[in-house]
Amino acid sequence: MNKKVALHTLGCKLNYAETSTIGRQFVDCGFEIVDFTQPSDVYVLNTCSVTERAERECRQIIRRALRQSPDAYIIVVGCYAQLRAEEIAAIEGVDLVLGTKEKFNILEHAGRFEKPATPQVFVSCIDEALMFAPSYSADAGGRTRAFLKIQDGCDFHCAFCTIPLARGTSRSQPADAVIRQAQLIAEEGFKEIVLTGVNVGDYGRKEKGSLLELLKLLGNLGGVDRIRISSIEPNLLSRELADFILESERFCNHFHIPLQSGSDRVLNGMRRRYRTDHYRSIVDYIKRKDPDAGIGADVIVGFPGESQQMFEETCSFLGELPVSYLHVFTFSEREGTPAENYPGSVEPRERARRSEILRMLGRKKRHDFYARFHGRTLPVLFEGQLRAGMASGLARNYVRVRAPSRAPLTNQVRNIVIRSADDDVCIGTEVQ
Repeated sequence: MNKKVALHTLGCKLNYAETSTIGRQFVDCGFEIVDFTQPSDVYVLNTCSVTERAERECRQIIRRALRQSPDAYIIVVGCYAQLRAEEIAAIEGVDLVLGTKEKFNILEHAGRFEKPATPQVFVSCIDEALMFAPSYSADAGGRTRAFLKIQDGCDFHCAFCTIPLARGTSRSQPADAVIRQAQLIAEEGFKEIVLTGVNVGDYGRKEKGSLLELLKLLGNLGGVDRIRISSIEPNLLSRELADFILESERFCNHFHIPLQSGSDRVLNGMRRRYRTDHYRSIVDYIKRKDPDAGIGADVIVGFPGESQQMFEETCSFLGELPVSYLHVFTFSEREGTPAENYPGSVEPRERARRSEILRMLGRKKRHDFYARFHGRTLPVLFEGQLRAGMASGLARNYVRVRAPSRAPLTNQVRNIVIRSADDDVCIGTEVQ
């Protein structure tokens, strides 16, 4: 009987892509992949260190796995493992801890998966993490969207971010390798590819290439209906790049552009490489070219030194900006970052209050954006079937759509007339 392995991912889509690659390594060695909620011989947890909550989840998930299978071999890899290896090794039941450089060599380090007397830790200095490990993963629906890793690491060193400490310097997969992987993804039946990385807009810079050059090559790829960019920094989103995406029939008119703050004083303290006037100019340019384009923004509230006035500047800036949705994060001090020791700490209760205000604004933004499509027809790529005979999918501009369906529509594109909208989904019916 084959041994079983269960894998769990915390954090971003990039982590999911890498977990899928680790899973394929186990399958190639004869393991059966099972759900993390099931008994297993081996559990692999791929961790994140972006938020304090991710670290707490790491501990909870390890304990949950051991309750299911007390004798299981427990492996922890990823960003949290790189930054806090000894802390993880001290968690009861952990057998193997692998850092950023080592995480794709689990089978080599684990040997026969026999529980050691003391946890084994293999974590190199992050300066040694120079290789690019190709990865891609399926979405939750299984065979609709594939998240393709094209870039890793970051050279920007924002004051609040642990990514450079956990993932190392910016590096990219060669364009020809990206194309080969994209072709394999198309052959597997995926209809959409999402290009992911830590800093996707920095793709190819060190190799004398560019993201735009890669997109032009991918534009000729057959077999997939859509290509989407997961996120791109505002200072790296040129008008030429935006033009190419908006004028292409294959690339999605959806841009996720991290903002972090609507106050220039806070952006300066964060060490961000743009100011609000630049961010506004990019958003306005996209909306002038395509009013239906979806634009999302990340925002951090409660950064040290963020006064009530600065927070109100952010609220005002976002209120006037034609973005479609917000991802709101509450600032948390991260060990090893400059912001950890910044003066002017915002009281946790006040951080939570500000977060809720912006989340409410984000819901209104999304509702207003969705409402503009009432009565219009959108091509929707369906991801899966919901209860009560409803199917769910995404339009090219990242509008979430549900429609009644008697038969499964997974991985099919259908034209849907939007009949109603609220702040998280549009409801429609298929064009007959």
